[in-house]
Amino acid sequence: MQTITKRDLCEKIARKTKNTHTIIKETVQMFLDEVASELAQGHRIELRDFGVFEIRQRAARKARNPRTGAEAFVPAKNVVVFKVGKLMREKVGNTTQAA
Repeated sequence: MQTITKRDLCEKIARKTKNTHTIIKETVQMFLDEVASELAQGHRIELRDFGVFEIRQRAARKARNPRTGAEAFVPAKNVVVFKVGKLMREKVGNTTQAA
């Protein structure tokens, strides 16, 4: 499995759209910043056929350090959850079946 970075994505989009790498990089960064900002405000982001980003709260819990066995308290915290959309699930599901 190959890792694709933001730079790789920007280069592919720049080639396809015949725009400069700089413009695409700024646009992608603005999109990502806006997604993070909306999530930080507690909003749910739904991108049809791609998926949904939302915030869920993990409950506080007791944890144990596996090395020392000492108990530790882990406070409640918010986490970002991504739920895959239908088209994405079908596309990715078909890809893994072919491999």
